Amino acid sequence: MSSSEAFDFRIEYIIDTIKDAQPSVVGLQFPEGFKRRAPAIADQIREATGVEVLISANPCYGACDLDVAILDNVDILLHFGHAQLDDNKYSEKVIFIETRSDKDITEVVKKAIPGITGKRIGIMTTVQHIGKLPEVCEILEAEGKECLIGSGDSKIAYPGQVLGCNFSVADGLECDEFLYIGSGQFHPLGVSLATGKRVLIADPFSNEIREVDPRRILKQRSAVIANSLDAETFGILVSTKPGQCRMELARQLKELAKKHGKTAYILTMDLITPDQMLQFKVDAFVSTACPRLAIDEVGRFSAPMLTPPEFEIVLGEREWEELTFDEIRGD
Repeated sequence: MSSSEAFDFRIEYIIDTIKDAQPSVVGLQFPEGFKRRAPAIADQIREATGVEVLISANPCYGACDLDVAILDNVDILLHFGHAQLDDNKYSEKVIFIETRSDKDITEVVKKAIPGITGKRIGIMTTVQHIGKLPEVCEILEAEGKECLIGSGDSKIAYPGQVLGCNFSVADGLECDEFLYIGSGQFHPLGVSLATGKRVLIADPFSNEIREVDPRRILKQRSAVIANSLDAETFGILVSTKPGQCRMELARQLKELAKKHGKTAYILTMDLITPDQMLQFKVDAFVSTACPRLAIDEVGRFSAPMLTPPEFEIVLGEREWEELTFDEIRGD
């Protein structure tokens, strides 16, 4: 992530909100890329309002990953960098600061045009750049392109917004290819695998254009599946994080294992790390937590880490050709 100076932390809005609500203690929660800004923001809030400020030092991977523990000690929690999910049962205490980027996207979108081969283009981005989508469409339409922006399901706050665990904005979008505005690889990779369509990345921070190539990740995931085909005992992981807890899915997977004569145990925890899993001697793990866990941490666990769709392939319930990224969908 580029310099955080390109992001709007909405300090004046926060100060006004605190003065109106008059809390005694305010909590701050940041994703990893913004944590370095925490002390300075805490100072600004405290000096302007006089409230006590607590900073969450726990890892934060998305709006699904609220620091529930700190909520017991604060009147308001300011959660930076993400849009609110529809199922946030802590909404009365949590204020989401989306931290929009003011980075200009004009140059990089124009740079992408020669690489766009289709006419009907699906446009998507993260919440940081969501306000720039009308400008993206203006640039492309001036070049004779047609822009399509999907609405997504109930977990998606804005049309065109894609999450690392939810690519529903691409559902049924009758486009020739996609253009993703942003710096990450995982989101557009998920859309590529979910749709089978070409995806270009226009990175406004590096001013680079990249085409998503899913072949390496497909090869990697196929190897994980192959290494699990002889597994007899599985550990099904359930995260207790508010937006990641899929206990019902875990129970369904456990029953599926039983149907195929396999043994499965449901393991619950907050943060899932390779070190925590060392004590559990199973042939393979199945993660129902953040879909990125199995992908980003591949090879680091003591046994292969499968996603639910991959587990179905191992059991013969799904064909290899149906391999896709796991998603946490809304209604």
